[in-house]
Amino acid sequence: MTSETTAARLVEFDDAGLETWCDDETFEVTGARIGEYAAATNDPIEAHLAGKVASPVFAIVPVFEAMMMPVIEVAPMDIFGRVVHGEQDFHFHRAIQPGDKLVSRAKATGYTSRSNGTAITILIECRTEDGELVNEQYLTAFFRNIDAGKTVGEAAPAHKFDENLRAQPPVAVVPQHVDDDQTFRYSPASGDPVPLHLDDQVAKDAGLPGIIAHGLCTMAFASWAVLTEVGGSDVHRLKRFAVRFAKMVFPGDDLETRIWKVGSADGVTTYAFETVRGEDVVLSDGLAEIAD
Repeated sequence: MTSETTAARLVEFDDAGLETWCDDETFEVTGARIGEYAAATNDPIEAHLAGKVASPVFAIVPVFEAMMMPVIEVAPMDIFGRVVHGEQDFHFHRAIQPGDKLVSRAKATGYTSRSNGTAITILIECRTEDGELVNEQYLTAFFRNIDAGKTVGEAAPAHKFDENLRAQPPVAVVPQHVDDDQTFRYSPASGDPVPLHLDDQVAKDAGLPGIIAHGLCTMAFASWAVLTEVGGSDVHRLKRFAVRFAKMVFPGDDLETRIWKVGSADGVTTYAFETVRGEDVVLSDGLAEIAD
């Protein structure tokens, strides 16, 4: 392929859209919805399945309507079809529980122009109606082969995997399987209706071999792997959970989540992890912080 066909297209982003909160979105949490999400992500933790407390990545559900709104305040609509979910980073202040009435808002904090595209950082806040901060989330929206021409504002906090960890064996390796009907269960449980996950023909028309699994579903797989192996299956202890979405996952895939201990400080132990399919890393730069 020639350099001309791979050159990034120069597009002007709207800096006035930065640091502008979107309208509030409200969501009422039920035990049934918590349990449905756990079942849709093959979560084995009983408290999640029973709807007593939400699994970590369930935190995306209450903010789903708000999270992408700031992107269109910064990026032109004619390139919106190129956007992919690049990274997700949850910072938890407390776990979500049934009966919570949550209010979410989001804003773009900045964008970074790279040789292969431009990343917009979205900060999402999720609070109770009384204003208690439940979690903060950093979403990186990535536009492939789009050059914004500059870097502006603040990027998401780093969570890069330290390659030196490979000199030691992981503390845990968790085999996982993506069911053939996984996307059809995850879509209603999460509220994500994107047809690439549900319609084989739409996926093929987009140049894919078939429907793809939701990236956040794969992230949820990794979350229960980490919690069950090094977190005592206690979501209340999880303080941060971050990944980069490296490759697509498909129904029927066999995965493996590998976990390394990084170190402990101030009552919190940090772990690095990745999820692989054979030789392919599908979730990279995984980071989990767990209270001791």
